Amino acid sequence: MTDEQLTKAYVLTLSCPDRPGIVHAVAGALLVAGCNILDSQQYGSPATGNFFMRVEATTTASRAELHAALEPVADAFGMQWGLNAVGRKVRTLLMASTSAHCLNDILFQQRSGTLPIDIPAIVSNHRDLAGLAEFYGIPFHYIPVTPDTKVEAEAKLRALMAEHDIELTVLARYMQIISDELCAELTGKAINIHHSFLPSFKGAKPYHQAHARGVKLIGATAHYVTAALDEGPIIEQEVIRVDHARTPEQFVQMGRAVEGRTLTQALQWHAEHRVLLDGNRTVVFN
Repeated sequence: MTDEQLTKAYVLTLSCPDRPGIVHAVAGALLVAGCNILDSQQYGSPATGNFFMRVEATTTASRAELHAALEPVADAFGMQWGLNAVGRKVRTLLMASTSAHCLNDILFQQRSGTLPIDIPAIVSNHRDLAGLAEFYGIPFHYIPVTPDTKVEAEAKLRALMAEHDIELTVLARYMQIISDELCAELTGKAINIHHSFLPSFKGAKPYHQAHARGVKLIGATAHYVTAALDEGPIIEQEVIRVDHARTPEQFVQMGRAVEGRTLTQALQWHAEHRVLLDGNRTVVFN
């Protein structure tokens, strides 16, 4: 077996307080590990004083050897960092209620090979989407939620996450508020989608409210889940123009298409390790 056959690609992501010498130190450690850097992006936040970096590199060294070369640098600079094989599939739990559009977009893109994720399970508080899960051959778990069973339901959810080694949870129009405790456990590891009218059009039928107000733009926002409802760090947004000739039903149809695209894009960037948290904001390396 040749060296070329043994070569593997890795993606390194890191964040730390900004100071001179970080890029030099990281590049030096990668050189020691025999790496060839294919792509490197970095950003220093003037607002928070933090530094962010994403590097793709190839090497014949093992992951353990690469980790050992980088660890002293990470310790010296107080880095939060991650090292992953390029293309490694992130184990992802999908959650939805009754609307199928976001769930279907993700399942289709994953089966097409666009999304580097594995989906061992789909969870819902309704049975409506069981057929869609069956079509894609993914186990469907019905976990009903009521005010009286919420604690029990989240215990079942945690057990399912542990059983399948879940790394990322996606709320693909899951219309239940999860507890503050679970939100804290899932910091940076759960993505939600909502229509961009929030907070202007809260409650039932937001697209109908928007139509009644004559809005000219509709869209969607994908963000990380936090205890503050629909206010987590934003990963991706998209808007499209509408006009007076559109009906409320057309608003809904167009909005669903945008929601699906926006959530799928955010999921892809996360799975490719392109998103880093900077307090209440995100740094997204495209």
